[in-house]
Amino acid sequence: MVDNRYATALVIGFVLSLLATVYLAVAVGTQHWYQYASPPAHGDANASELRALHEEFVDGEFDEKTYSDSLFRLNGTLGLWWRCVLAPTDAGWHTQPDPKMVMECVSFTFPQQLTPKYKEPGNHNSGEDMIRTYLWRCQFLLPLVSLGLVVLAGVVAFGACLCHSLSPVLAIGLLHLLAGLCTLATVCCYLAGMDLLHRVSVLPERVDGTLGWSLYLALISSPLHMMAAALLVWAARSHSQSYYRMTAYRVA
Repeated sequence: MVDNRYATALVIGFVLSLLATVYLAVAVGTQHWYQYASPPAHGDANASELRALHEEFVDGEFDEKTYSDSLFRLNGTLGLWWRCVLAPTDAGWHTQPDPKMVMECVSFTFPQQLTPKYKEPGNHNSGEDMIRTYLWRCQFLLPLVSLGLVVLAGVVAFGACLCHSLSPVLAIGLLHLLAGLCTLATVCCYLAGMDLLHRVSVLPERVDGTLGWSLYLALISSPLHMMAAALLVWAARSHSQSYYRMTAYRVA
């Protein structure tokens, strides 16, 4: 028999866990972690340059400097697995004063995620920037670890339901705590990596960068996981202590 207080804590904890997992999954799958606002093209020469950047972004080889310049100049958005630019349609680069804009996205492949970063983006002779390289790798591996921990917690919770036992709830709470810490570390790695990228790259004039809603979803997910962990651990510990006291009373 589970006390109503513990049952309520378990229900709230699992609801918070579900919300946190959904927020994190959406954040990982979307590209709006960081957004650039770029000035419009001025003149045919500038339009031709931007069109060349767009074509290189979509069809060219993977290169950090190339896609970074495209993001800077073409209202780009950058996520953990996607990079996107906002560009006119093919007919709108020169002929229309207010062309129709379309979002075009390219995904990062797994080998591209592991590609080293260089002290000067695009210059392989400048030497590998170990800090940026490992920040980049951590920012896409840690959310996968976090989701994996949540899935493992779900499997343990399913087993606990089949066994009609609250003993595994403590382990479930600890798994959620680790998931929240991994998510928080993801956001920290991403912000640190973007800050270092802007230090080694030359941002064009009148280009502004802002944090996107995908990053905020991940940031919200972390405390939700931790609150769920606190409720689950409290319910498991309190119920265990109450059970032991009741057993001792009956024995006495």
